[in-house]
Amino acid sequence: MHAHKIVEFLGMHFHLDTIYMAVLSSVVTLVVAIAATRSLKLVPTGKMQNMLEIVVEGLLEQIDNNIGPKGRQVAPLVITLFVFLLIANWVGLVPGLASPTSDINCNLGLALLIVVVVNVLGVKEKGFAGHFSHFLKPHFLFLPINLIEEIAKPVTLSARLFGNILAGEILIVVLTKLVPYFIPSIWLAFSVFVGIIQAGIFTMMSMTYLANALQDNH
Repeated sequence: MHAHKIVEFLGMHFHLDTIYMAVLSSVVTLVVAIAATRSLKLVPTGKMQNMLEIVVEGLLEQIDNNIGPKGRQVAPLVITLFVFLLIANWVGLVPGLASPTSDINCNLGLALLIVVVVNVLGVKEKGFAGHFSHFLKPHFLFLPINLIEEIAKPVTLSARLFGNILAGEILIVVLTKLVPYFIPSIWLAFSVFVGIIQAGIFTMMSMTYLANALQDNH
């Protein structure tokens, strides 16, 4: 692990290393998408297209099951989010690099993006009053509790991802120093699996929030 490279701008502090790794993850996500779609075939023969189709079909199935018929309009966001998180979680497994998701600021930014999209879609689908009326349910006295729950969503969403990815990177560093080669290699392989799981959890939770905005009130 290493200290963040901090730069101050307009009174705000930015972690340059996190920004660099987030940009790197975004570029890799874009490259993977272009490489996998540049020569699509009806019957896929390349490993890249096969792999991407498995991911996309799995996510589309989850979107249909969790959000419903309106879910396809947010499918590009959900799929891009998952692929970006997957790559971002794995970046830290490369020696000398750190996952942007091991910084709470990156995760909080992603979580806030989801919250903003949820509220924008909710207003678009149900109108301002229709969307925000859920804060007064089942009774207007529940308004403070519902507001706290809304604020807690991005916090819990980002903190869960942050804790798991950071802990994995710390353990790799510790094990490498204490027991070189064999044990760190096993943990590295396990961390690849953890990266997939954590990307999936963040994406599934995001789908749950999006479903609340797109599904009809009953």
